Order: sequence, then C-alpha cells, then structure tokens
Amino acid sequence: MADSDRGRVVNVCFHGVGVPRRDLEPGEDRYWVGRDAFHRILDEVATWPSVRISFDDGNASDVEIGLPALLARGLRADFFVLAGRLGAPGSLDEDAVRELHAHGMRIGSHGMHHRSWRGMDAGTRREELVDARDRLAAVAAGGVDTAACPLGRYDRALLSRLRELGYRRVYTSDRRPARRDAWLQPRFSVRCD
Repeated sequence: MADSDRGRVVNVCFHGVGVPRRDLEPGEDRYWVGRDAFHRILDEVATWPSVRISFDDGNASDVEIGLPALLARGLRADFFVLAGRLGAPGSLDEDAVRELHAHGMRIGSHGMHHRSWRGMDAGTRREELVDARDRLAAVAAGGVDTAACPLGRYDRALLSRLRELGYRRVYTSDRRPARRDAWLQPRFSVRCD
C-alpha cells in the first residue's frame, strides 16, 4: 500500500437486497441487488483490508438477508434507518433494529422520511435530524451519533447543523475513498448493474 493510501477506507453502501416487499420510490429499483450478487459482493469486500459496509433506508432485507450474510463472514456494518418507516410493510420494525444492534451492528439515522435534507425549514429539520435520531436511539437502547444523507444531497448549511447537533460521522454518496477518521465519509452505492 502506498503511503498516500494509508488511513484510507472504501465505504460500500447497499440499499436493498433480494425482492422488495414494499412499493419503491421512482428510480429506487436500480439500488436493489439480487441475493446471489449481494453474496458475491460481500465475499469480495471481505477480502479488502480497508472497507466499511453500510445499508440505507431500513429495508426488511437488511435483517433477513444482510445480517446473516454479514455474520457468516465475520463482518460488521452500519445500518442507516428511516425512523418514519419503522414497522411499515417491507421495512424494519423495532425488534429488527434491536436484533441488528444486539449482533454488534451500528445503528445510524437516515432521517424520518426519505427526503433531501437540503433547505429544510426549522420544523422539518428538527423532525429529520433530532426526532428521528431520538426515536432510533430509544429503539436501539443506545446513542445514535452517525447519519447518512438521504438521496446523497447535502450542503454546507446542513453539514454545519449536523456538527452542531453532535453527529460523530456523516456519510454521503460521493463515490470516492475516504480518510478513515474523517467526519465526512463518502460512499460508493451498490447498484443492480
């Protein structure tokens, strides 16, 4: 490894695995990967020395397919859950979030609803950045101090607000390697193709 690569990490993000059990938002289907492809990808990234795995959106496949596959390979992941979808058909419920947490997976916030965090009014900002985090922390019985920006959208004002609110790390969808200890963590989203 070159000196310039030391301290670097590749963040790989999954959104859904297998067959969706809920209606998908427009364009979301390209972020769902088949079960076999998911297993092949995990087998590959398990050999990488500097990779972090995450899951966005809080889909039921996270615990049904993702968790057993991670555990079988001795891997850990961050799960960025939409608090407003807890218990909805095809999404994680509170017991599933607790199960992920009990197996050593980290729970982070993806907000309350799947919407951009840019340009929010004060009420929406509170719901997305504070209320959602508090709900997830209560379910997981632990602090939630990481977040993933929905839809990959963010700006300086949002990042400043997230810092003020004490988020320890924030993940984006900027498709490049990250410095391991950086506060802002770009990720590569896995797509069906």
